[in-house]
Amino acid sequence: MTEEQAIGAVLDEMYAMISGPKGPRDWSRQAKCFLPEARQVRTSVDEHGRSAMIAMTLDEYARNTTPFFAANDFYEIETSRRIDVFGNIAHVWSGYEARASLDDAEPERRGINSIQLFRHPDLGWRIVNMIWDNARD
Repeated sequence: MTEEQAIGAVLDEMYAMISGPKGPRDWSRQAKCFLPEARQVRTSVDEHGRSAMIAMTLDEYARNTTPFFAANDFYEIETSRRIDVFGNIAHVWSGYEARASLDDAEPERRGINSIQLFRHPDLGWRIVNMIWDNARD
């Protein structure tokens, strides 16, 4: 397996972990994608039109998103991927569309994930940091 294929497998698992019909997600799957100390950063625009963000640990992300996933069908589908590798680090730009149903003609929103990975000596490639921005169409 090439480096790009190994990194791609991590991203595929990450998207599969959060996508699905409403209901609980299997958060134990995070170990296949993320280092335990990883951070996930959601950006947004506040009520005054200023940029805002929330940085979360893996547990904080699970707690933050569990109510949404419990009440909503949600599918995040990757639409583009650019991988750059240098030694033991990699950066991925991963474009996506979010949909309430795989049959939706138009996505609910589009976005991009900026994902930094580290090649762990025992675990292989794992996400160490991820920040995303999305735009509602």
